Amino acid sequence: QVRLVESGGGLVQPGGSLRLSCVASGSIFSINSMGWYRQAPGKQRELVAELTSGGAPNYADSVKGRFTISRDNAKNTLYLQMNSLKPEDTAVYYCNGDIRTGYFSNNRDYWGQGTQVTVSS
Repeated sequence: QVRLVESGGGLVQPGGSLRLSCVASGSIFSINSMGWYRQAPGKQRELVAELTSGGAPNYADSVKGRFTISRDNAKNTLYLQMNSLKPEDTAVYYCNGDIRTGYFSNNRDYWGQGTQVTVSS
């Protein structure tokens, strides 16, 4: 089994910063892409940022220049540095990984349980 566990969410004032972490553990053979998604109340889940297998980052237009995604392959950990936070960034943030659990296994999507980010004064 594979587990993705997020941490680092919380309450922050507008203009503030937070750093989210996501640790992947379990029967991991290889990790292809990893990314962060978010879902605000009443809205669909949307991509925030992702790192492709080649390492190139991809950001939603709404977070470009404010958020930075990074990954520590040795620790199977994904990060999201969020700066200049806005009230509209308020959402549950989910970690996603495209992970292979064995040499003969196919890649499949795994999700964390989510961490709440609230931006409010």
